[in-house]
Amino acid sequence: MVIPVEADVLIAGGGPCGLMLANELGRRGISAVLVDEKSSTAFNPQANATQARTMEHYRRLGIARDVRAQGLPGEYPTDIAYFTRYAAYELARFSLPSAKQATDVIKRMSGSWSAAELPHRVSQKFVETVLRRHAEALPGISVNYGWRLASFTQDADGVTGIIEKADGSERKTVRAAYLVGADGPRSKTREALGFSLGGETGVQRDFMGGRMCAVYLRAPDFYKVVPHAPAWMYVTFNDDRRTFMAAVDGKGEFAFHTQLRSGEDEDAITDDMAKAMFLRAAGADMPVELLARGFWTAGHALVANGFQKGRVFIGGDAAHLFTPAGGLGYNTAIEDAVNLGWKLASVLKGKGGPKLLETYAQERQPLARRNTAYAKSFADSLGLISAPPELEQASSEGDKARAVAGEYFNAHARREFNIPGVTFGGRYDGSPIVVGDGSTPPLDRPNEYVPSACPGGRPPHVWIDEQTSLYDLFGFEWTLLVTQGEVDTTPFEEAAKALALDLKIVRPDHAGLFELYEAPLALIRPDQIVAWRGQDAKDANSVLRQANGFLD
Repeated sequence: MVIPVEADVLIAGGGPCGLMLANELGRRGISAVLVDEKSSTAFNPQANATQARTMEHYRRLGIARDVRAQGLPGEYPTDIAYFTRYAAYELARFSLPSAKQATDVIKRMSGSWSAAELPHRVSQKFVETVLRRHAEALPGISVNYGWRLASFTQDADGVTGIIEKADGSERKTVRAAYLVGADGPRSKTREALGFSLGGETGVQRDFMGGRMCAVYLRAPDFYKVVPHAPAWMYVTFNDDRRTFMAAVDGKGEFAFHTQLRSGEDEDAITDDMAKAMFLRAAGADMPVELLARGFWTAGHALVANGFQKGRVFIGGDAAHLFTPAGGLGYNTAIEDAVNLGWKLASVLKGKGGPKLLETYAQERQPLARRNTAYAKSFADSLGLISAPPELEQASSEGDKARAVAGEYFNAHARREFNIPGVTFGGRYDGSPIVVGDGSTPPLDRPNEYVPSACPGGRPPHVWIDEQTSLYDLFGFEWTLLVTQGEVDTTPFEEAAKALALDLKIVRPDHAGLFELYEAPLALIRPDQIVAWRGQDAKDANSVLRQANGFLD
């Protein structure tokens, strides 16, 4: 495939952030060239939890069913379970619905979990494949693995990127209006912009704080050997080998992670030693095939001190690094792409105001700090507790120790995996393109989400009927939601026409909407954030101008 020499946007990085951005742009008729030095999408499982808000964005793109069909079999439970060793004592279990159950269960949930989608437990490698396939099907999107961004320069009119094959055998020049660096934790884009990561790193914990060995393996007899019900996430707790492990395909493939102990040299670890780590955590012998292995560092809560310089932006792991507790790194990266995508498209089409792109950093950087802090708190809860030596003993003392540990992990699992507040409660309060109404947003609590139409947050959700989410009625771009009566929306329609904005007027037949939104009108942004709410449409022009970046 011939790589275009010109595009609206050049994307460095073909992980979740870069691929999601390509989808957001391509759906809006914006051209993009994406490069990633890997030969293809990820082989290793990497992230394993797609949060409900991310699934809502996939639903908005029309790919939620495709994503939900990936990974574990539809009937496979998505429980989080804690053991002394996988084949020994089970300490605690937090049960969650399977992928097949999730689409029905969500329609009966309310309060904190009123949503269009439930979370989905699927390895990142499968999600990337779906995102890539849909991106490549969009006109104007050029996806190129095996190529990397070598260097770039920017001027007042655009960015000139030098891309090269991963083996250095060929170089090309791509001219774009904007560049987005979604090129991972060692981002060359971030480095070239002079940004640095700030926050906490090198945090030491008994677990989830230090060098970790990651092993992608196949153990086909695991479910025969382990005498417990299957789970999605397996966590061991003992004073010997602390681990966590995600089921990848439900048939015997797993992503296994263990913290290196004092004196273990990663350079000296062989494939056989990596297999032995897994078998020690399992507490039973079984055939093991090693598919891949590597090392990473747990204990990061880092955010870049800048997200934009001129025509160049960063997102995903280039902008923030997490300890992977709560699954927040990948999901934060997706929302970076969602936020930036509509803003780039608006400006490129001449519809966005001169300050619109500056709001990407203004909105996403505080959210990155919030989310890294939450991930750190979950890692602290998991990693700062030490296992007593009697935990694995077949004795009354062992029974007591296991009961105490079980009580702790049952509570911990709810803190880390029942997190509607983290998932849905991210807000853009103080953003210059959010038109505030003087109301006070709900408190930010990780395990509780209070639906609120206070401008700056996710729109409160309802099911219109058995099959239709309120979000299904929203337009792909701007939506004016009418919650009650025959409110005159003409001023918004005229203002949108003058600004060349795609505005959909929605009047759902649902008796509880007015009470939920506490106003007859609410303006919903393209990223499904409440931009404004009000009693009438008299200020439509100023509201739409401010919300789209025309700031005085």
